[in-house]
Amino acid sequence: MLLAQELSLPCGLTLPNRICKAALAENMAPANNPDEKFPKAYAEWAKGGYGLIMTGNVQVTNTYLGAPGDISVPSPATASYTATKEDWTGWATATQQHGTPAIVQLNHPGRQSPAGAGSRWLWAKNLAPSAVSLNLGPRLFDSFLSNFVFGKPRAMTVADIEGVVQMFVDGAKMAEEAGFKGVELHAAHGYLLAQFMAPSSNKRDDEFGGTAAKRVKLILLIMKAIRASTKPGFCVGIKLNSVDVSSGNSMEETLEQVRLIVEAGIDFIEISGGSYENPVMMQEHALPEPTKSARSLARESFFLKFAQSVRARFPTVLLMVTGGFRTRAGMEAALNSGGCDLIGIGRPTTVIPYLPKDIILNEQIPDADADLRLKDLPSPWYMSLAGKVIGAGAQSTYYAGQILRMGKGLKPIDTRLGVTSIKI
Repeated sequence: MLLAQELSLPCGLTLPNRICKAALAENMAPANNPDEKFPKAYAEWAKGGYGLIMTGNVQVTNTYLGAPGDISVPSPATASYTATKEDWTGWATATQQHGTPAIVQLNHPGRQSPAGAGSRWLWAKNLAPSAVSLNLGPRLFDSFLSNFVFGKPRAMTVADIEGVVQMFVDGAKMAEEAGFKGVELHAAHGYLLAQFMAPSSNKRDDEFGGTAAKRVKLILLIMKAIRASTKPGFCVGIKLNSVDVSSGNSMEETLEQVRLIVEAGIDFIEISGGSYENPVMMQEHALPEPTKSARSLARESFFLKFAQSVRARFPTVLLMVTGGFRTRAGMEAALNSGGCDLIGIGRPTTVIPYLPKDIILNEQIPDADADLRLKDLPSPWYMSLAGKVIGAGAQSTYYAGQILRMGKGLKPIDTRLGVTSIKI
């Protein structure tokens, strides 16, 4: 089984198998620190037999958060820095206690930071490469969200950009000192680094905009600065969107940006997709019935086709694909296609935390039964009146609630097809 084979990253980190617990929003840190719930929840995943465990979004500044319950990186100048580092160390230790390496996903939400999330003044403008508002849809409620919840961002100055680079460095150093094995830069899902990469949100005409190469410069600076501030074996990966027409990037422009990232020395690239304007990443797309044909299995992953395009152009870069995988056969088909090296699994890990050990890598389970398909969550009637971000976010909130259950020492509710009923 290819899924069970170990994989060594360029930095020297060895993963015991190819199944990764993908980054998921926990939204359970009201003080923005990894309190006692985090070691408890992650200790459950530590028992699961994953090849790699990724944390949820860790925001590089408390000023701008993606949600009020996000963890954030404390400034080294704060009085509470040492105590916070102890919390991070406990989190890292619990997550890796059974030998699975863990890395921290670092992020800055940019213009996707809602009002009230973060320590900034309520009406302070979000930061973005350019002063371009989110386009959340044509309805009145969509306009309200765009104008009043997120607002029109202000274009970042070069000093702002330099500050963000240092924030990512501070996050990487905190992760390393706590004992995590690396970081992943979140440059997907419409967050700040993705905003810089996309011509639809980056209208700059300076060194950080105007061409595909200039739009990726911020990421390259962050990578270089993290490498200079951490030990050689520290892993640096990145999450990128597949080609999104709404971003304005063409396939060739995206592949040009990938080329520069690869040449800068990335350890792996995770392929995902979506943004608040097109929230693919928040939606559950359960397979209606078990797939059997090779053609059907190839469609199980949302983003494998783009990954195969990256593989064709850059045959040696390690690729992880996240989104849509629900069967062992589909995962094996993706790996055997050469389109990816690692399989990222998100929401099923919140309701079946031991899924590698108990199901996917368990040779006593036949392929036909190695199935992680989840039930469709029932939506309250009023969700049809809400915007697409709110509707998709309700699904994410449900699965974050399962992480919270683990953080409280409770078992998550197994919502696989045919297992149990769901109440939301």
